[in-house]
Amino acid sequence: MTMEVAGGCQCGRIRYVVTIADDDAYLCHCRMCQRATGGVAAAFKNVRRADLRWEREPDYYASSPLAQRGFCATCGSPLSFHYVEGSPNIDLTVGSFDDPYRFKPTSHFSIESRHEAWLDTSGLPGMRTDEHKPLVDRWMKTLGKLPD
Repeated sequence: MTMEVAGGCQCGRIRYVVTIADDDAYLCHCRMCQRATGGVAAAFKNVRRADLRWEREPDYYASSPLAQRGFCATCGSPLSFHYVEGSPNIDLTVGSFDDPYRFKPTSHFSIESRHEAWLDTSGLPGMRTDEHKPLVDRWMKTLGKLPD
């Protein structure tokens, strides 16, 4: 079952539509992805470049001699990773999809640099955004509502 899904950056300047065949995604734990995203891992959906249509091309930087990363120069959102040569595929950041909740991690890559303590945090205490009054007050004062 193939379907079209959309995504983009935080400010909306960069948008894309891609045809996907499944909801499989993966986590990359390499140090370059950690630095590029500021996270302990990068969550990616691997797709065929031919199935991806950018409504506006992202900005790119050479993150290594082998690869480029797409991002929005306005808001800083990381959007993609692809090898400069030799691959018909591209990775899109799971968080940049309009509906990231559909994707399920099916594998880990670059496990030599993964942070084991961050793999299963399900037992940690949690708080909803709307339960944190100082933040709610800031949003209400600034925007009149909580953000999406």
